[in-house]
Amino acid sequence: MEQKPLRDFLEIPYDELEELNLRVKEQRLRRESPDKIREERIKYLTDEKRIKAVTVCFTDLEGRLHMLDYDKKFLLKSADNLTFDGSSIRGFSAQAESDLRLNVDWSAFYWLPSDIFGPGKVLAFCEVLERDGTPYHSDMRGQLKRATEQLFQKDGTVFHAAPEIEGFLFKNRDAERHYHEEGKFEFISIGGYYHALPGDGLRTFIDKAAEAQRAMGFQNEKDHPEVAPSQFEMNFSYSEALVAADQIQLYKLLCRQVAAQQGLTASFLPKPVTGVNGNGMHINMSLSKNNKNLFYDKGGQDGLSAMGWDFIDRILTNANDICLVLNSSVNAYRRLDPHYEAPNQIKASANNRGAMVRIPFGNERSARVECRSVAPDANPYMVLFTLLKTGLEGPQPQEDAETKRSRTRFLPDNIYDAVRFFKGSQFVAQTLGEQVQGKYAELKIASADRCPKQLGTRVKESEIQFHHEVTNQYLWNLF
Repeated sequence: MEQKPLRDFLEIPYDELEELNLRVKEQRLRRESPDKIREERIKYLTDEKRIKAVTVCFTDLEGRLHMLDYDKKFLLKSADNLTFDGSSIRGFSAQAESDLRLNVDWSAFYWLPSDIFGPGKVLAFCEVLERDGTPYHSDMRGQLKRATEQLFQKDGTVFHAAPEIEGFLFKNRDAERHYHEEGKFEFISIGGYYHALPGDGLRTFIDKAAEAQRAMGFQNEKDHPEVAPSQFEMNFSYSEALVAADQIQLYKLLCRQVAAQQGLTASFLPKPVTGVNGNGMHINMSLSKNNKNLFYDKGGQDGLSAMGWDFIDRILTNANDICLVLNSSVNAYRRLDPHYEAPNQIKASANNRGAMVRIPFGNERSARVECRSVAPDANPYMVLFTLLKTGLEGPQPQEDAETKRSRTRFLPDNIYDAVRFFKGSQFVAQTLGEQVQGKYAELKIASADRCPKQLGTRVKESEIQFHHEVTNQYLWNLF
């Protein structure tokens, strides 16, 4: 008698995964009824016996992705009453008011490559709620979702974004955690821009990570080694802002997991090595209504409409106030170094890569605004929410906009100045809320105070060890 396998969990080939994930993405973009989508997902989970768990994701204030695996049967019974201890998440609740709730966003649902996540699992993003079911103020994903929905409900305007996320691939697993022992990172490749032989360590990693991204519906466009040694970038297509932000979190998660499987480390520190280019996360943005790109005007300066230039002028006017949102770590201010194509100039340009805002060459479909001074460790939901609100509602220039555009000012070169601008900004208080403004500044100062005030020419152990994407709960509990 043939023995039945002990486990029969769901494993889906990559081409089928891509079809499933693209169909769900299309439902999101068509804004299908949340009730209909929820009903469809719950029926699927109930009927599909080979799924054992649902990975539920949320993001804290600093941008770390947190994941809980819920047993499928438990989740189906308790989806309306998922709770967790918010006081255990750095930057969330105080101990006295620790209980928070999770609300599954059934539209943000992904089938997973089983060779990376294990068989029998699917993933869903969620919002964080207060105990009474109201939105939790520090959940930036919820804020971005509500802002983009309100924009659409008002007059059909849609906010699109496409990130370009750079990272480094270093030798050995957990290289960031062991930095204090070694005092350096080791490159896996020194090929440089677009240059890696098929089959070398960097190319193998890029191929595997890009395959997984395609399977998860990212709609990849191109992937390649970047300018610095061991540096990579994988670009995926324009999408609505909330989809793009979710994909940023998944991009980093997939890269880290694929690297770890190869005994390596994918790092998104903005400047882990001095003397070479740092990591950026350029954010391309546009607004559309009735499928018409509102930023395009064939006769406008650099092909941009008056609305596009107004969006840029507001971002430049408030650049110092929002710099901490875009560059959220001590290490990020090393990247804003003009010697390495760093976008630290508060100006807009069609071709100057040192400008904070670039206007890429575009047509009616592709015209956009590119904010280059964003680091890949920033909270993507907070970044997109802040850029959208700033571009549409931020205080306008007090002087002639043309003068301000041409005059060169510079972003802060250290986190203390950035915190000071952020804390003193009335616009930030109105946009993010005073609670978030105060809590976020407090977290950034806590990290900064554990690092040398002067950056110097060498990357210090503390700026790696106390980086929000690297540090663990244990380390902070020592203080």
